[in-house]
Amino acid sequence: MELAVFLIAGAGALVGALGVVLRNNPVHAALSLVLTLFSIAVLFIAQEAHFLAAVQVIVYAGAVVVLFLFVIMLLGVERSEDLGVEPLKGQRPAAVIVGLAGVALVIAAIIAGGEDRITGARSENGALSAGDNILVLARSVFTDYVFAFEVTSALLAVAVVGAVMLARRPSSEGGATEARRPAGVDGER
Repeated sequence: MELAVFLIAGAGALVGALGVVLRNNPVHAALSLVLTLFSIAVLFIAQEAHFLAAVQVIVYAGAVVVLFLFVIMLLGVERSEDLGVEPLKGQRPAAVIVGLAGVALVIAAIIAGGEDRITGARSENGALSAGDNILVLARSVFTDYVFAFEVTSALLAVAVVGAVMLARRPSSEGGATEARRPAGVDGER
């Protein structure tokens, strides 16, 4: 049963990840990201990491992807960009080089680790209690890292406000602003 759950969740994560990269429509790509995040949450549950699975669903799939969809819908997806025109010269070859270097780094880490360290066996010390882990994590986040936590929340709020301001344009009637609409909505062009 564990193998079946792993194979189904792993396949879902891979299909979702490919959908994020290969989809032309940004809304479909964001929904593929949701599939990936839910599949990874299932893999966390299979490893008995219930807290990580809950955080994966609540924070990433529930908040971050909704923020992505909100910004995509706010900015509009009515225009398509010409992928043949490269705005930054050399960006694609640099991305290929960095990607290959990342793959080489992962392979080197696996080879250097050897078989002694990567066994896949359960810990001989026994499982840690989830209550202790959550308490330690909460104490750490809300004491040592509270400033970084608050700065991150402020940064996300500023990003949403910035997206709203970028999506608005001055109206022809005066100082008021109105949201951009896709071409053809309400008979306008």
